[in-house]
Amino acid sequence: MTIKKTHNALIRPNRRLFLQGTAALAGASALAAPSIGRAQSKELYINSWGGPWLEAATENLFNPFTEATGITVNTVSPVSFAKLAAQVRTGVYEFDVTTLGGGDIVAANNAGLLEPIASPYPGGLFQNGVGSHAFATMMAWRTDKGWEETPQSWADFWDVERFPGGRSLQRYPARVLPLALLADGVAMEDLYPLDIDRAFAKLDEIKEHVRVWWTGGAQSTQLLRDGEVDMIGIWHGRYFEAADAGAPVDFTWNQAELDSAYWVVAKETPNMEAAKMFVEFATSAEPLAGFVSQANYGALNPAADEFIPDAAKPRMPTAPGNVETTFTQDMLNWGGDPQEVAMRFDEWLAS
Repeated sequence: MTIKKTHNALIRPNRRLFLQGTAALAGASALAAPSIGRAQSKELYINSWGGPWLEAATENLFNPFTEATGITVNTVSPVSFAKLAAQVRTGVYEFDVTTLGGGDIVAANNAGLLEPIASPYPGGLFQNGVGSHAFATMMAWRTDKGWEETPQSWADFWDVERFPGGRSLQRYPARVLPLALLADGVAMEDLYPLDIDRAFAKLDEIKEHVRVWWTGGAQSTQLLRDGEVDMIGIWHGRYFEAADAGAPVDFTWNQAELDSAYWVVAKETPNMEAAKMFVEFATSAEPLAGFVSQANYGALNPAADEFIPDAAKPRMPTAPGNVETTFTQDMLNWGGDPQEVAMRFDEWLAS
């Protein structure tokens, strides 16, 4: 039996409101039969990215949610689309809630892996996910390489004569192919739909210089911080992690690629009501503002802006002065089947 819950717009959550919600949940659960797995437990399992993301989420989302509801939050790492698909298929759940970027959420929704959910704030729903925050893939480099110029674009990233040295990019074609087109002279406003063949042709030019195709945020930070590569396409939060550690590095917001992270609930997860309650809490104004301020993200709920201190904004990709030089990933007008392109990308890497 599925318990249905009506979501109301929530701008400023407080302990009393969420305790009332939890009490109502408990009453409804008493009528449901039979219980499934952890359905009656006061625990929630959330798929975590680790690192600075986990630190900010624990302090601003997980602990306050537990304090407000009495529901303990447990984290499972790393974030894995494959695990999401497997648990929905088998009914054996490692986590109830996760975040997905624009590419993965479209694929997950098309595959029926996500539970329908209401938007806690106006305009917050996309593909059965609730918008949490924006993050950027941007170009960063070591400043100890002795280059006579400062790189400013993805064309410079591809220019190994003016800027010699090893490169690194994420092993994720949805984010890398647009960068290749920018390097080939396509204007940001003309990127979508992507010219897939042209992007692969441009990738051919840089392939031998890419020492590492990174697959995790911590890995990208380490590559830049320790000087294993000289230039990298990296998530902005992971860049600042390297910079704050004292590494001789710099970056540009120019041509940074904005992606969005969405909270989603795994299809038919046993902790359905607690999961949806958490998503509502995590995307409401004050908790979200605390999270993005600590982790340097851009809040997708406009109501959070009022609670974000000015000192935190320069590191946010969506802040005035930064966002104007970026472009936004467009998975609904991408230019091809992302799964087919991903297979082609893997074959290209292996060739």
